[in-house]
Amino acid sequence: MSEKDPVITDPDDFYTDAQRKLQAENGHEKLARGVVKAIVRDALEDDHIAYIESRDYFFLSTVTAQGEPTVSYKGGPVGLVKHLGDGKLVFPNYDGNGMWLSMGNIDEACKVGMLFMDFETPWRIRVQGDAKISKDPRLMAHFPGCNMVAVVDVTRVFQNCARMIHKHKRVEEHSIYVPDAEGRQPFPAWKRVASMQEFLHEDDQGKAAENGGTITQEEYREKLKQGLT
Repeated sequence: MSEKDPVITDPDDFYTDAQRKLQAENGHEKLARGVVKAIVRDALEDDHIAYIESRDYFFLSTVTAQGEPTVSYKGGPVGLVKHLGDGKLVFPNYDGNGMWLSMGNIDEACKVGMLFMDFETPWRIRVQGDAKISKDPRLMAHFPGCNMVAVVDVTRVFQNCARMIHKHKRVEEHSIYVPDAEGRQPFPAWKRVASMQEFLHEDDQGKAAENGGTITQEEYREKLKQGLT
C-alpha cells in the first residue's frame, strides 16, 4: 500500500491496558476507538508529509532505557525534517550544550515522539517512531552545519484536535544561530561565559577572545533577556 492510501490503525493495537481502564471508567470506550479510526494512521500520508516539511521547528520527546523522559525544542531552517520515502523521516542535530540528551536517548532506547505545531492556524501533527542516529554523509548533506542526523521509521502519525491550542502570531525572524548554507553560525554568548571556558570543546577553546571576550554570568543573563544565547 502506498503512502497516498490511508493505513488505518487498529484500536486494539493502539491503546495500553491502563489507557483502556480509564476509558472504561469514564465511559469513553466507543469514543476512543472512533477517534483512532478517524485520525490515527500507521503510515505517512501526503498531507502529513507536506505539513511536516513546511515546518522550521518541532518538539522532540525521547526516553532513556529506564523510561526517563525528556522533551526538547528543535529549531532550524524550513524543511528541518525531511521525508526520505518508505515511511522514513530525517532531522539534524546541531551544535548544542554537550549534554547529548536527545541523541543519547535515541541511540539507547530508539523511541521518539515528534510534535509539529502551527500556532497561527492552529494545527498540529504528532508522530511516533523508531529512530537511530547516523553520520551518513549523504543524509548530513541535507543539513549544513549538523554533526549527525536521526532517521525515524514512522510507526504512528495523527492530527490532533486543535481547539485547545492558543493562537500566536508568528514573527518572521529566524534565529541567527541557524547554520547558513555553508554550515556557519555565530559564536553563542553562553560559550563566552568566563566560568565555562575550561569546559569547552577543544574546537571552541580561545574563540571567546575572538568574539568580544569573556563575560560574567550576570552579563549572560542580561543577554538571555534580549534573546541572545
